[in-house]
Amino acid sequence: MIRRSELPLFFTGFLATLSGVGLARFAYTALMPQMVLAGWFSGEQVAYLGAANLLGYLIGALAAAPLAERLGAVRMLVICWVAVMLSFVGCSFAQPMPVFFVWRLISGIAGAMLMVLGPSVAMAATPLERRAALGPLMFSGIGVGALLSATLVPSLAQQSLTAVWLGLSAVSAAALWWGWRYARALPAPAPVAVTLGAAPSSLPAAALWTLPVVLVFIAYGSDAFGFVPHTVFWVDYLARELDMGATYGSTQWAIFGLGAVVGPLCASLCATRWGWWRTTTGAYALKAVAIGLPLVWVGFAGHAVSGFVVGALSPGMAAITSGYLMQLIGPARHKRMWGYATAAFALLQATAGYLMAYSYASTGSYRSLFVWGCVALALGTVLVLFSKQKQPLALV
Repeated sequence: MIRRSELPLFFTGFLATLSGVGLARFAYTALMPQMVLAGWFSGEQVAYLGAANLLGYLIGALAAAPLAERLGAVRMLVICWVAVMLSFVGCSFAQPMPVFFVWRLISGIAGAMLMVLGPSVAMAATPLERRAALGPLMFSGIGVGALLSATLVPSLAQQSLTAVWLGLSAVSAAALWWGWRYARALPAPAPVAVTLGAAPSSLPAAALWTLPVVLVFIAYGSDAFGFVPHTVFWVDYLARELDMGATYGSTQWAIFGLGAVVGPLCASLCATRWGWWRTTTGAYALKAVAIGLPLVWVGFAGHAVSGFVVGALSPGMAAITSGYLMQLIGPARHKRMWGYATAAFALLQATAGYLMAYSYASTGSYRSLFVWGCVALALGTVLVLFSKQKQPLALV
């Protein structure tokens, strides 16, 4: 499916999403119960440290486009790959919570920039006819990172938590090396024109904020709020609240990661076959059901189905929303628009992280968080359903 000439395009986006979210964020989810059991932090503290990464994600999403315009996108990608690696090194030994908070904040900032800039720069250089097929695959790095964390964490944790963090640092260093090589080899952005005969840069700014775009923005924010229980608290919920143990939690996290690997491929196939609007609507509806599933289907199978589907639709939703926005506004302004979308996502994500951490600290239970998530995705489904544009921007 991926041609040899497209390897720099694919790997730039893939390695950016692998480091930015797959490792910088999702590795911590697998580590939460281990950190409590090792006595580094309490359950309430690890919940708030998880939210620290989400706060950093908000800052990074807002800063990504301006810094890329000032320093260059490739240079910023390299800086962020380095920052993620160093954040893992900084977390590799027990230290006061405020210091650990700063390292998790840095990983969130760098992770958001990688998530914004990597796929956007690669997609801009991808020919129009290959975007629906190639673009979603770049987000499979999120799943590979989650799968790596599910594999590395339990095996290295038998030695020490320090070994886990340093192992993640080594993986990040490899992503830095290969990402730098492929990002330097990116071709120039693909030329694009609109059927109205005007260059994309001449479109009025107001054209960016049509009703469909606004609805997609709000829906993407609902996804950010709704998937926090699975992507931050899922392993801790299974391992400690349900008393299933760390091994069970790691196994379910591996299933989540497997879903996140195949999700972008499914998104690519669905977008190619059914179009962006139908694919996006269906994805939101399916994710709403999957988030609420653990409350009604208890046991290994129910947890596995829920984790796999939410895992598939975590990078999958980002890939689908990115492609849908590109269809609505055109590729010329996609980088800035995707930065705005990621910032909106990050804002709701950080808000949800702190609200849910507070809720857990107050009640000692994660169960109500899955209800919140299900309702949020149901709202997103309705918004996307009404976002269909009668006369979308046609590109040639």
